[in-house]
Amino acid sequence: MSRPAVRALAPYVAGTSIEEVRRRFGHARIVKLASNENPLGSSPLALAALRSADRLNLYLDDAHEALRERLGASEGLGAENVVLGHGSNEIVNTIAQTFLDPGDEVVIADPSFSLYRLAVSLVGALPVEVPLLDGVHDIERMLAAVGPRTKAFFVCDPNNPTGTVLPAVAWDYLFERIPPDVLLVIDRAYAEYLDAAGFDIAQLVLGRGNVVVLRTMSKVYGLASLRFGYAYGDRESIEWLQRVRLPFNVSRPAALGAAAALDDVDFLEKSIALNAAERSRVTDELRARGLHCYPSGANFYAVTVPIAAHDAYEALLERGIIVRSGDALRMPGRLRVTVGTREENDAFLAALADAALGTQA
Repeated sequence: MSRPAVRALAPYVAGTSIEEVRRRFGHARIVKLASNENPLGSSPLALAALRSADRLNLYLDDAHEALRERLGASEGLGAENVVLGHGSNEIVNTIAQTFLDPGDEVVIADPSFSLYRLAVSLVGALPVEVPLLDGVHDIERMLAAVGPRTKAFFVCDPNNPTGTVLPAVAWDYLFERIPPDVLLVIDRAYAEYLDAAGFDIAQLVLGRGNVVVLRTMSKVYGLASLRFGYAYGDRESIEWLQRVRLPFNVSRPAALGAAAALDDVDFLEKSIALNAAERSRVTDELRARGLHCYPSGANFYAVTVPIAAHDAYEALLERGIIVRSGDALRMPGRLRVTVGTREENDAFLAALADAALGTQA
């Protein structure tokens, strides 16, 4: 029999796959806008590096010192301030295993990335969830929720699933008031899409300490299947995470692909430019149709629909468009939609109109 925490756990549910929709409806063409993937594919330099991968029979490198040094230097930090993971999701689990005891409390926004709740609950800690304010982290109320049993404080920025971004003044307010003994975890999976950083990572890591800032190469670099995440943190926090993480958690192909992708400035710039232009165009169109979209700083947006979110999701599936139902993301009445190519976004807008999910202006 499993542990009580496992029995009480609601499993993570991934977005619907293209294969599943094809089996259900037989569509020849399916547009997937559900999992916040890069519509331009993967970094060509990363793909070339993967094709050259060799010696896969050997356990070659567990420390990845050079790659960690490079990632650290990009933010004015050292290798000792970087830990790598099998995607940033693994690092979330490692944080919970490293720092949380049963009965500890962790302050989290609601809705936010569901893995936080799962990871915290699995080790017997208690998620203290504070509702968003107009789709944005309510930092004042989240700080008010900090108590004597609070061990960690999670901020997802841009927030998944709303796409909203904390203003610089909110970061200042948080940094000034969060107790120093509370671990601050900042998830920046979509950092590359931000217009402004909001805070200086090196200053935060070296000045405050007791902080972990999550990053990933699954999104803008298009390496979702490769599973490569990393995190910045103060030396002590990173040392504890290094002690707990699984040995050889980052594969040789993942490290090779990630290192090459960091050189691919052209792909990075094209991906960011496409996302900015199309996100603006599509959300403007949706608002013109009378649908509300939260301002987004990510490669997705959350839009209202006039019927139940799951019904809207199913109506779009029937038309060959995969999105995420807000019902599955604790965001009823909305869909979370990835920004695709112009053609993919137009297909979504047409399907939305065909299903009468919004009124043309």
